[in-house]
Amino acid sequence: MCHCIACQRRTGAPFGAQSRYLRSQAAAEGDSCRYVRQADSGNTVTFHFCPSCGSTVYLELAAFPDLVAVALVAFADPSFPPPKISVWERTRHAWTRHIDDCAMEHID
Repeated sequence: MCHCIACQRRTGAPFGAQSRYLRSQAAAEGDSCRYVRQADSGNTVTFHFCPSCGSTVYLELAAFPDLVAVALVAFADPSFPPPKISVWERTRHAWTRHIDDCAMEHID
């Protein structure tokens, strides 16, 4: 989960959630629109959106070139495992603290 202000604005939620995979484990099919921005960390992030509905489908992170981050919303599965890492804690909404029950690692 990422609590940075950019992810909050992009998702319209208090955080963005994703699952990361090795590039060899994931394959993108169909068209996507791209948006590239500089993350708060200084690294480049490329967002791939569905051209029909605008949902973020996956992300490419310059800091992790061997990985593809798939937005959890793309799975549409309420039984999907909870996140294990939470980043940009300094801009986290206090009322989301109950999520800590997932026993995740916190990185600020």
